[in-house]
Amino acid sequence: MNTVKSTDDGDDAPTRPSAAASAVAVVRKACLTAGRAVRRTARRFSAGWSMRWRTSLQFRTVATTLLIASVAVVGVGGYLAGQISSGLFKERLVQAQHESARGTTQVQENFANASLSDQPRVSTYVVDTLKLLEVGGADDNRKYLMVKIPGQNSKLAVSSSDSGGITAAIIPAELRKAVQNSPDGQFWQSIALPTGSAGVHPAVVVGSQVELLNTRYELYMIYDLNSAQVTLNYIQSVLWLAGGILLVLIGVIVWYVTRTVVSPVSQAAAVSEKLAAGELEERMVVTGEDEMARLATSFNKMATSLQDQIMALATLSDMQQRFVSDVSHELRTPLTTVRMAAEVLYDAREDFDPINKRSSELLFHQVERFELLLADLLEISRFDAGVADLDVESLDIFSVIHSAIDGAAPVAEANSTVVSVVTRLRNKKCVVEMDSRRIDRILRNLVFNAVEHSEGKPVKIFVSADENAVAVAVRDYGIGMSADSVEHVFDRFWRADSARARTTGGSGLGLSIAMEDAKLHNGWLDAWGVPGEGSCFRLTLPRHRGTVLEHSPVPLPPDGGKAGEASSPSTGSLLMNTGAMGVVGALGALKSTLAHDPGSASGNNPETGSADKVEQ
Repeated sequence: MNTVKSTDDGDDAPTRPSAAASAVAVVRKACLTAGRAVRRTARRFSAGWSMRWRTSLQFRTVATTLLIASVAVVGVGGYLAGQISSGLFKERLVQAQHESARGTTQVQENFANASLSDQPRVSTYVVDTLKLLEVGGADDNRKYLMVKIPGQNSKLAVSSSDSGGITAAIIPAELRKAVQNSPDGQFWQSIALPTGSAGVHPAVVVGSQVELLNTRYELYMIYDLNSAQVTLNYIQSVLWLAGGILLVLIGVIVWYVTRTVVSPVSQAAAVSEKLAAGELEERMVVTGEDEMARLATSFNKMATSLQDQIMALATLSDMQQRFVSDVSHELRTPLTTVRMAAEVLYDAREDFDPINKRSSELLFHQVERFELLLADLLEISRFDAGVADLDVESLDIFSVIHSAIDGAAPVAEANSTVVSVVTRLRNKKCVVEMDSRRIDRILRNLVFNAVEHSEGKPVKIFVSADENAVAVAVRDYGIGMSADSVEHVFDRFWRADSARARTTGGSGLGLSIAMEDAKLHNGWLDAWGVPGEGSCFRLTLPRHRGTVLEHSPVPLPPDGGKAGEASSPSTGSLLMNTGAMGVVGALGALKSTLAHDPGSASGNNPETGSADKVEQ
């Protein structure tokens, strides 16, 4: 036999949500989504208006004028509406007081002449007399209510009488108390008069006392002020409509006036931007003979003058570049001859007397120096002419670093300086898309400078990389650099000691050329230094062509600015960043290579010479 088991719905309640709960969840989710959409829209709207406010002079002028005009219109409109409302009410109140006084006097005279002996006749007489108060008032909107003052005993007294729909409940207690305590006074108060389904109307109640057959009564006359309120509403609507139209007219006028003034200024700004971008033929359109026309004419004259001067300077610059390039090229042939003669004399110096021997040595070294300077000038002229380009290939940066260290080994040995590489890269390999010749020239220059100024202390080369950039920082702990030296170390022909003779050291172009080499790679070349604590030069390169650098994997200085290996961090160090695209190039690398690698006509290759010494 099959048995059918019933299930208790309450057992599934914890695991099966009800339809009401699901509906609530859906509604809540919809509300949250709508709220987020409203907030996003509000943020976009606010951001758009904020940008418009910052970037548009015309918008700010129109908005400010409309804001001030709105405050003025609201203030004046509110004041006028208040004055009109107060005037209408006072006029209607005075009229109601006069009519009430006249009606009260009339009623009191009729009551004084009454001669009644029974209750029904008293009630009929009161109703007939009070009905006279419903007519003759302003717009015939006067109603009445007569109530016996409590505490009186009279057989012929009437408890109350009204014009219909008026009860003692609408009369304020303060007003009733004042009327009861003053037999000869007249009092008034504003009330909200119920009108059935229509709601309430503004009204004013005027009360006083009357006497009938030795019984005193409170007599109230109610005046409906709805007609006055309708008139006031109409006047206020006309005022606000006129204020709105006035604001629109003010906005249009201000917009037109500001557009007349701002349009030439906007045109001048656009033309200025084009001139700054190199479009020197751009000019403003001159219309009319007013102040704006004179401004446009003066602007065009200024642009023409600037164009002439820029063209003259460009021509002069081209002539200078051609002169330096031509002179450098033309000097190579006689310089080769002079160098060959100097080498012959230098090789035979042992056969000369002391004076001629010293002269041959000076001649040989100065000719060598002159050749380095000439090679640097040729490289600088290529950068200035914009013809320098990159021979990019993918290479391991460590191979270039070790090549630079090997080139500096003789100088490091002579100065008893240990050069080491510090890196956190696990496989000690980092492939970079670069021109190895130029990067080698930069690093040779930096390593030679660090060794020559280390005063026998260690020189450390810090290397780090991420997926976008690689950085090589050459840190020495020698004499360091001052703040002024850091700011000018990449300038051409700059020396920290201006009194130093030009017959010693490099050409002064090594770091400038290195900076230009870094710039060609879209890299950075930065300098840091503190007197007595050493200096540091950091080269940062993108690992792939076209990558824009946003940070360097190696901080500057990489060791926190410690003097030597154990001193505390420096508090006076100065950091100079040359910019995201690299700046003037570490020029001395050209001289670095020139002085130390053979291969030129005189025995040195201009591309791999000696390092340029950074004067500090």
